[in-house]
Amino acid sequence: MIKTQQNQLTPLKKLSMIQNLPFQLILASKSPRRKQLLEEAGFEFEIRTQNVEEDFPSEMQPSLVPVFLAEKKALGVSILSKDELIIASDTIVEAGGEILGKPDSLTHAEEILRKLSGTSHKVITGVCLRSMSFTHSFSEETEVTFKDLTTEEIRHYILNYKPFDKAGAYGIQEWIGLIGVSSIHGCYFNVVGFPVARFYKELNFLLKTY
Repeated sequence: MIKTQQNQLTPLKKLSMIQNLPFQLILASKSPRRKQLLEEAGFEFEIRTQNVEEDFPSEMQPSLVPVFLAEKKALGVSILSKDELIIASDTIVEAGGEILGKPDSLTHAEEILRKLSGTSHKVITGVCLRSMSFTHSFSEETEVTFKDLTTEEIRHYILNYKPFDKAGAYGIQEWIGLIGVSSIHGCYFNVVGFPVARFYKELNFLLKTY
């Protein structure tokens, strides 16, 4: 019997594509989705959060709100060493100039999903990278279009997935995304919770700049 020789590949070390980080990454978020995405991309980090009021000026354009809140969250981490880099983030869903936040009830969640049904909306994530010597912020925007959702589909999703911790009352990686999203333009992972590719790009930029 001839044994087939398998390729023996040496596993890549975590962060092997970004060598010798001069700082420890600190994720200022309790979001399980951001934690999972960064871990799957190979980043090692500590989670450190403080409660921050997520309010913003009423006259502020929706597109500016995520960065404003991300910077607010980054500044909310009061204990920071010189070798640490804070990663703070905030995601909004904007439809027709209106920010659709996290639903506070079954009725509210159904109301939000009815607004998204059969239309396109924007998912905008703001990210702030803060150290003791610099602050660097950016945002990523993705356009998502839903097919016409039936009342039964909306209620089935809400009752079974309880999307009360999600802006826009949905998770694209869940059932409603699988059956309801007809098109997406931009970064998919931005909609899941964090624009990992853009973060990777910006982190490389910082390593060359600072």
